[in-house]
Amino acid sequence: MSVKECGHHEEESRQLFRRILAGILAFIILVLIVIFLIWAILRPSKPSFILQDATVYVFNLSSSQPSLTSPTPNTLTSTIQVTLSSRNPNGRIGIYYQNLDIYATYRSQQITLATLLPNSYQGHKDITVWSPYLYGNAVPVSPYLMNSLQQDQNSGAVLVNVKVNGRVKWKVGTWISGKYHIYVNCPAYIRFAGDEHSGFGVVGPAVKFQLLQGCSVDV
Repeated sequence: MSVKECGHHEEESRQLFRRILAGILAFIILVLIVIFLIWAILRPSKPSFILQDATVYVFNLSSSQPSLTSPTPNTLTSTIQVTLSSRNPNGRIGIYYQNLDIYATYRSQQITLATLLPNSYQGHKDITVWSPYLYGNAVPVSPYLMNSLQQDQNSGAVLVNVKVNGRVKWKVGTWISGKYHIYVNCPAYIRFAGDEHSGFGVVGPAVKFQLLQGCSVDV
């Protein structure tokens, strides 16, 4: 084979490689354009959450006077059942909820254990309702939270935040997206009574609060 023929063969190989590379890039660009157009047409919206009510069975702060020999901290015991609803606002997109943990916090401190909500699928414009119990048994309370709770005692109400952490997936036809993190925050004002000597809170008959409180949702 002559040098000229060898150079011609190498040039044909380079051209073939360029065509294959250009074809792959064109295919990738086409797929991205199709995905963008589908996304723009469907206009997916994040789900909306409403905290409908909260039934408080126990919300009691045990106040103690720690000593050098027995430094016992203040503790908070709570049992709350909440009714939380979620609505899918999309007309063409379904939503899968997975690994949703719900719990209560007070001034950014978690005061109940996380309760796992059942995995579920939410169709177009559908509404899903959960009614889990939230439990916190003798949760240690820091001194600054003790002061805040005492101030709330004077005002007659306490702000508890019901929060949800988990994953969602979008479904369009037979296509299902990857997992996205979802974070929900629902403020709930509850009232309590008691005296400064016995600890304060709700102890005894359950007290139900109708809230219908909208929640912030981040996806």
